[in-house]
Amino acid sequence: MRVLLVGSGGREHAMAAAIARSPRLDALFIAPGNPGTAALGTNVAIAADDVPALVALARAERIDLVVPGPEAPLVAGLADACAAAGIPCAGPSLAAAALEGSKSFTKEICDAARIPTAKWERFDAIAPALEFVRRRGAPIVIKADGLAAGKGVVVAQSVAEAEDAIRAMMEDETLGAAGRSVVIEECLTGDEVSLFAFCAGETAVLIGAAQDHKRIGEGDTGPNTGGMGAVSPPAGFDRATQDAALDLLVRPMLAEMVRRGTPFRGVIFAGLMLTEDGPKLIEYNVRFGDPEAQALLIRLQSDLLPALASVADGTLDAADIRFSDEHSVSIVLAARGYPGRPAAGGVIEDIEAAAALPGVAVFHAGTRRDDAGRLVAAGGRVLTVCATGATLQEARARAYGGVARIRWPDAVWRRDIGVRALRAGG
Repeated sequence: MRVLLVGSGGREHAMAAAIARSPRLDALFIAPGNPGTAALGTNVAIAADDVPALVALARAERIDLVVPGPEAPLVAGLADACAAAGIPCAGPSLAAAALEGSKSFTKEICDAARIPTAKWERFDAIAPALEFVRRRGAPIVIKADGLAAGKGVVVAQSVAEAEDAIRAMMEDETLGAAGRSVVIEECLTGDEVSLFAFCAGETAVLIGAAQDHKRIGEGDTGPNTGGMGAVSPPAGFDRATQDAALDLLVRPMLAEMVRRGTPFRGVIFAGLMLTEDGPKLIEYNVRFGDPEAQALLIRLQSDLLPALASVADGTLDAADIRFSDEHSVSIVLAARGYPGRPAAGGVIEDIEAAAALPGVAVFHAGTRRDDAGRLVAAGGRVLTVCATGATLQEARARAYGGVARIRWPDAVWRRDIGVRALRAGG
């Protein structure tokens, strides 16, 4: 098969590594890719959301399957454009991608399908939104209704903090069009986990679960980020519990999407809160998470390529999808200054030495080659160091051993990834 993978982050490098192992692969193109994916296929300098150029590339290269990585090309209509061109795509239509593109749409689906979730209201004007939080009090959750690259959620611990978030989104437009309307929710409490499944129509096949570490600082302190590391599986969320959550929170959504004439096809990423009353949905994302994908895909035992093809052609119920019972840990190395103004241009060395350690893999995200051919930092989250092990403790020790091998003076990372899971008996 000739495959076009869309994206440039650590998630896409992990996906490219899994696809490249397939005996069914004839050629792999990555648009735009990164220095890590360049070793696995052919990088093409096309932006991930440039749908016309991506479709033109797929036609020119006789692509058999388009695999979207991030959400941006999906909410730009990549799957629809591929369908119009007769090119299979392992991702949802624009209408189905509204599960991630609109928080209020997801809430409407949950209400229609009787999926447990937080109580909510949507606001298009600032005055009633402010009045609502003053009446309800805090803690309370403020969400930009549209896509905000992982930065559109504020868990406000006070009414003043909630008011500031509403003004920033709706008045100052700090998130652009994404925050012109907001969803305000009750604040759920418990452990947050991420559940992943391949989906096609009403069929869902479990991939697994992971637990992200969102904040920049140890002990879950400091600003939210795109994710600083993950463990898989989460402590206390075994496969039987994951299957039950799929029945409760994902399959009813798929049935409702089919009922509406907008069936979902792709990877679903359900963010859950494990409350005292059972799991409740926080949000849906319509793709793999990052860095959760890295932690999950290094546990993959079966061939990813035919699984993705079965998502695209609707034969998912016959797919062979197997993951190991090992534990895995992913640790993000970010540039100094992230998530504010990350330092760029610092030289990164000895990635190969880290990747040579038992059970360790290193995935590129914000990297590039300079004029001298040296690998340098070119983003906020720059590398993800991952490892597997028979226990969480072993996987964690291996991952941090990999981090220690890499030479990059500007690197910052959390030193407590997986500590909470270990304390919980993971």
